[in-house]
Amino acid sequence: MNDEKEIFSDYPDVVRIEEIQSMLNIGRNSVYELLKQGLIKSIKIGKKYIIPKQSVINFVNTACNN
Repeated sequence: MNDEKEIFSDYPDVVRIEEIQSMLNIGRNSVYELLKQGLIKSIKIGKKYIIPKQSVINFVNTACNN
């Protein structure tokens, strides 16, 4: 798990859609699908997503362990 923290250390603690795209090298629609499915935990306020970087790290860890 520390490896992911080091890899993503350049990103802020709360990330935007564009940053997740960069972190995971995926498209915008894929990010929204992961958020919609709850695979990356987030809080939606109006049209804006609040996404903790730790949620992305947890997603990567879960994906690697399956």
